[in-house]
Amino acid sequence: MQNLFEAFLLGLVQGLTEFLPVSSSAHLRILGAFLPNAQDPGAAFTAITQIGTEAAVVVFFWRDIVRIVARWFQALFGRIPRNDPDARMGWLIIVGSIPIVALGILFQNQIETVFRSLYIIAATLIFFGVLLGIADHVGSKRRKLEQMTYGQGIVYGLAQALALLPGVSRSGGTVTAGLFMGFERAAAARYSFLLAIPAVFGSGFYQLAKSWNAPGVYSLGETAVATVVAFVVALGVIAFFMRWISRHSFLPFVVYRVALGTLVLVLLSLGVIHPY
Repeated sequence: MQNLFEAFLLGLVQGLTEFLPVSSSAHLRILGAFLPNAQDPGAAFTAITQIGTEAAVVVFFWRDIVRIVARWFQALFGRIPRNDPDARMGWLIIVGSIPIVALGILFQNQIETVFRSLYIIAATLIFFGVLLGIADHVGSKRRKLEQMTYGQGIVYGLAQALALLPGVSRSGGTVTAGLFMGFERAAAARYSFLLAIPAVFGSGFYQLAKSWNAPGVYSLGETAVATVVAFVVALGVIAFFMRWISRHSFLPFVVYRVALGTLVLVLLSLGVIHPY
């Protein structure tokens, strides 16, 4: 029952933080240090529970996704112009997904071990939080998704790949890149959510297959509970976040990231928690 409660709590945190620019993987890692067993939930647990949050993206953007996929295939077979906006968006998602796939395979061992140090997580929370604040301040916020080039799609993809480091934040990294390139807040977030679909589902199902006969800290049943909880909570968070950024800045998230990263560094220096 203790493990089940912990899995429920971790799923709740995953759903609350996945789409906010605060890094869900960092929150799961930090929370794990305060649970009774003080164990890292693990990269596999994080990746699998993200299937739940990404399923929420599919539900929320279902009409957009169906339209993009349909138009992409129509353009591929010459039934509509290749420069159709939705068909281009399909190609932009494919191109933007390449960096995280390549780097995820290349650094898989480090992602599951060294990169999960709480020192690294605290540093990335602070640094990329400040970077988000700068981008939000200096970005022109005038460009729309229809104006995105393939080069900008690759830049987005490289920013998403930085989220392999817990503490960077998938949405935070991609939104920061979008703001620096002059995109509107809502446009940057929308593409960020769509871009994450192939990478998150790919990583999640890969880790699920690996864990089928060798579960980690939590059993597959407990992980499933966390995934369902994450899905339900994430639906509400996406709706809130898309409304928020259309009217407000990212400053509250910047302050929160810096404060959390600083707190983690203080607790590490006092020996209250340990880096691994």
